[in-house]
Formats: sequence, structure tokens, C-alpha cells
Amino acid sequence: MPTHPSHPTPQGPLPAPAPHQHRRLAESFGADAARYDRSRPRYPRALVDRVLAASPGRDVLDVGTGTGIAARQFEAAGCRVLGVEADARMAAWARRRGLAVEVARFEDWDPAGRSFDAVVSGQTWHWVDPDAGAARAARALRPGGRLAVFWNAGRPPAPLVESFAEVYRRLLPDSLAARQWTASDTEAYAALSAKAADGMRAAGAFREPEQWRFAWERHYTRDEWLDQLPTTGGHTLLPAALLEQVLDGVGAAVDAAGGGFTMRYTTVAVTAALSARP
Repeated sequence: MPTHPSHPTPQGPLPAPAPHQHRRLAESFGADAARYDRSRPRYPRALVDRVLAASPGRDVLDVGTGTGIAARQFEAAGCRVLGVEADARMAAWARRRGLAVEVARFEDWDPAGRSFDAVVSGQTWHWVDPDAGAARAARALRPGGRLAVFWNAGRPPAPLVESFAEVYRRLLPDSLAARQWTASDTEAYAALSAKAADGMRAAGAFREPEQWRFAWERHYTRDEWLDQLPTTGGHTLLPAALLEQVLDGVGAAVDAAGGGFTMRYTTVAVTAALSARP
């Protein structure tokens, strides 16, 4: 919840340096690609439909495709999707499920004369240099094509937020994972959204960026939440024994709340249409 300003952890940002410079964290998500794929939240169909309605066609480039979560949703909507993924383990997982994926950092990726109607990036654009990434996307887009980058920002019910925060204060004081519960879900992504929009403007090839938001909910059982938690940025590099303590504490908090909870998600998208080739 690459379930990561910041990779956001379930719901919050990383400190300086910029997220795309955190290479060790950025490359940690492929350690358990199967868990990542099954547990990370998907994206609302309304987002997919709006991106496609605002694009000239259905050839899609998925940046930071990971295990192919967003790519499969665009394929299900009738798109031809090519993924670009820096982590060979994630790319291999996606390929085994029938997706076409090329292994490269997007800033270094060569479109080799190919062009696309939309360039999308779900939950991963903060791992891309926002200026270089927007410029690369502009070169890969057809006239009128669209760049759309998006994140799932989520928040559990307020009493559970405080219970989770207490676990992290006790076990991981002053950590990213502890700090994530102090900001609202959408505030946590404001800096990422602003950087993405600034990168689109700096490319000199896009119309003025827009921000779209889509509200939705997902219910988690205790086991579903604990399955996802180790895939998030505040947890992927924790020692196994410490991670186990965190999972025990969080699990106890969910049990005390009735064994499950409903997460309120807002999918935040920053998007712009190509106005001219750079």
C-alpha cells in the first residue's frame, strides 16, 4: 500500500531526500511479490474509465507496473498495456500472468519509436524523478495523449488510528510508520501531487495539470490487513522479529475493534494532456 510522501506506507510520506532517491526502499517491494499482488488494494473503475475517456485511444504504458495490478485493470477495460518496471522480480511476476513488461528505470527507458495514448502510474510515481519522468512520458505519448499518476490514500476509523499509533509509538518511535498516522489521508499525498504537477509543467509539453479524486471503501478482516502491512514502505525493511511484534500489536488492535474495519480510501490522481511534443 510498489500497499509507499515517501513509498507511502499504508498511508503516509517519507522524509527527505526525495522518494525517488530512496533506492534501497524502492527496490524492497519485490521481496514478496505474491503477497504484494494479492494484498494491495486495486483502483476504482471510475478512475480507469475517466483516464480512457480523456485519452485518444487504448494503447497504455504503465510506469512502475509492479506485479501488474493497475495494468490488469486497464487490460480488462480493453487496453493494450506495456509495463515498465525497475524490479526484475516484480516484472517476472507480472509476465507470468501474461503482461508484457520491460525492465528499466523509467528515466532510462527507451521507447524505441513506440508511442502511447496514455501513460499511467499507480502508487509508484514518487519513485520516479518527477521532472525527468514527465519529460520521458511526453516523448512516449501521441498527440493529445494523457499522463495520469495516482495513489490510494486510506484512513481507518479514528479510534483504530489511535490504537495503531500507540503500537508504533511503543515499538517504532520516531519512525515513518509511527508518523504516518498523524496526517490525514489526502494531506499525506499533497506533496507528492504537487511535485507531480510541477514536473508536468516543467516538461513544457503538457496542458495545465488537473487533480481528480475518487472516494471508495474497502472492508478488511484482521488477517487481510496483516497480510498487506508487510508490503508497505514502513515495514519492508524491518527485522523479522520486530515486524512480528508490530503485526501482533496491530492484530490485537483490530481484534479489539471487532476483528475487522472499513478503510475509507480516496484515490488521488494528477493528470495532464499532451499539448506539444518536447
